[in-house]
Amino acid sequence: MFKIVDKEVLAPTLSKLIIEAPFIAKKRKAGNFVIVRATETGERIPLTIVDSDEEKGTITLIIQAIGKTTTIMTQMERGEFFLDVVGPLGQPTPIDNLGTVVCIGGGVGTAEVYPIAEALKEAGNRVIGIVGARSKELVILEDEMNQVCDEVIVTTDDGSYGMKGFVTDALKNVMNDEPDIKGVYAIGPMPMMRAVAETTRPQEIKTYVSLNPIMMDGTGMCGACRVTVNGELKFACVDGPEFDAHKVNFDELIARNRTYEDQEKMSLEAFLQEQECKVHDAQTEQYKYKD
Repeated sequence: MFKIVDKEVLAPTLSKLIIEAPFIAKKRKAGNFVIVRATETGERIPLTIVDSDEEKGTITLIIQAIGKTTTIMTQMERGEFFLDVVGPLGQPTPIDNLGTVVCIGGGVGTAEVYPIAEALKEAGNRVIGIVGARSKELVILEDEMNQVCDEVIVTTDDGSYGMKGFVTDALKNVMNDEPDIKGVYAIGPMPMMRAVAETTRPQEIKTYVSLNPIMMDGTGMCGACRVTVNGELKFACVDGPEFDAHKVNFDELIARNRTYEDQEKMSLEAFLQEQECKVHDAQTEQYKYKD
């Protein structure tokens, strides 16, 4: 059992949880992830370790409520327990002193790229951060990114904050202003990562993407996270999660990632309906005693 020692709601559907996990806190490196199971019947969810405190024995996770299980996780409170937190898993991000690098986070991907930006800065790089979200209320970790980056550009799809547009629009501007970029690290939705890869491909800028979303057991045993990289079969959980973006078969990956989209929506809708019924029953019971 892994205790939730602190919780902060960052934005609608986004929560930051600090978890007691001393052995993981001691071993984790930038790019590592954990597999979390909230309850006995819950799904296994891969989550990047955003931060850790070895002295306190804690790790920080940021969770976005997308489906039933992640919704349950974001509703959990301080003092409650996750059943399983397994890790650190995956290959650490390759960190070198390259020169000027760009770290791009789309949505909750900012939480995953933050520890990479921090490690790259500690290695002596000049780090430019790009933080993207649909709207101002969904921008996360801007202050934290400012602390570890030399420059941070915020983009919102609707223009409610920062630069109006997508992260690729900001990336194009940076590439025009910075002719000697040595590396790009992009984490976010699959279409965003593919768009970043196509943006950097003409200039052959080394680009890394993280393929966490397709994982299941995190050990390479189930085969759910297989991905074609440079024509070869890889497993995201043990060979990654980060790969050369220019070699990933994104068409295949995105199609596979949508396989159970309808079932996931049905599961979430049934769960939310069940919650509404429980609230209604509780209110009915309350009024009955008042009468």
